[in-house]
Amino acid sequence: MPIIWCAISGHGFGHAAQVVPVLNALGDLVPGLTAILRTTVPASFFENRLTIPWEHSLAQQDIGCIQDGPLTIDVDATWVAHQHFHETWNARLANEVAALQAASPALVIADTPYLAIEAGSCAHIPTIALANLTWDLVLKEYCHATNHSHQQLIQRIRKSYANADMALRITPAPIIDAFSNVIDIGPIANPSPPEQNRLAVALNLAPNEKIVLVGFGGIALTSLPFEQMEQLRHYRFLIDGPVPPGYSHIHSIETLPLSFKTLLASVDLIMTKPGYGTIVEAVALQQPVLYVRRYNFADEQPLVDYLHRYGRGVELSLDDFTNVRWEPALSNAMAMLSPQTPFPPSTGAMQAASILAPYLNSTGA
Repeated sequence: MPIIWCAISGHGFGHAAQVVPVLNALGDLVPGLTAILRTTVPASFFENRLTIPWEHSLAQQDIGCIQDGPLTIDVDATWVAHQHFHETWNARLANEVAALQAASPALVIADTPYLAIEAGSCAHIPTIALANLTWDLVLKEYCHATNHSHQQLIQRIRKSYANADMALRITPAPIIDAFSNVIDIGPIANPSPPEQNRLAVALNLAPNEKIVLVGFGGIALTSLPFEQMEQLRHYRFLIDGPVPPGYSHIHSIETLPLSFKTLLASVDLIMTKPGYGTIVEAVALQQPVLYVRRYNFADEQPLVDYLHRYGRGVELSLDDFTNVRWEPALSNAMAMLSPQTPFPPSTGAMQAASILAPYLNSTGA
């Protein structure tokens, strides 16, 4: 039985959401495949998503960014956390190499922890990155040219990435130059069928009401302006988290009989930040998106460009978001027509699986 070792960044859920469709597609090509998920993403994320046998191996793979909610990156804390991570680099690397040798996988894929890439190389196991960003690109946004310790850390990360045998760059993505061998693949998206009628019944929706999914990814909003949201009477808002008593227009998704992916396909509009999974699936579904930008994250501009070229998107400034000046932008986003440019088919998972399968089928298992 072939084993694939999947190192997944725990910074939000976007990296895990990219890996799952690839593994599911691989399961159709490689009989008996088992995945070891090396990550801090909770096992519950993969339940009812991953269709092949899998094991959850809890281990920190990288830092990502330290954030105060989904829209604010604590730059100083991010650098401190990375420096602390690298103070114990040799021990971390030795631990990952030992874990790999004990599991004896046929292939390592990393989305996109550089620790796993260097460990795979040290263990002499084929190692492939699956990436729409790399952490050196992310940190470069926060690095001053005169800060030599930050520059050295970025170069150390790039040195680890350079050990990859190959990188599969997922559309859309910025230019990624940390790898010597890069193959571009299509978007990775696996949208669910819509169930608008079922959602309308669950909410007891009035005919003139529109449903807005407020979904900012795996890093939850710490607070929302419930009072002001309740005053937007023609809208129902679905949020990830508890809703205090007394609000009739705001609902926790935990109280609804539909998965998040089904909600994404069934609402009238998505309010979010530009994150890979939500934007690419919204385009595939042709769902209107009202987005709030961070302006300092490496993959944000390619995602915004992708949305405006192939989908329906309106930007809401951080100030307007914070002060709940939402209604004009909500109306504008819902009134947008789909663009004339056909959007790219979601071929990335199958393309990746076709590239990865020979490494696993050649084991003789």
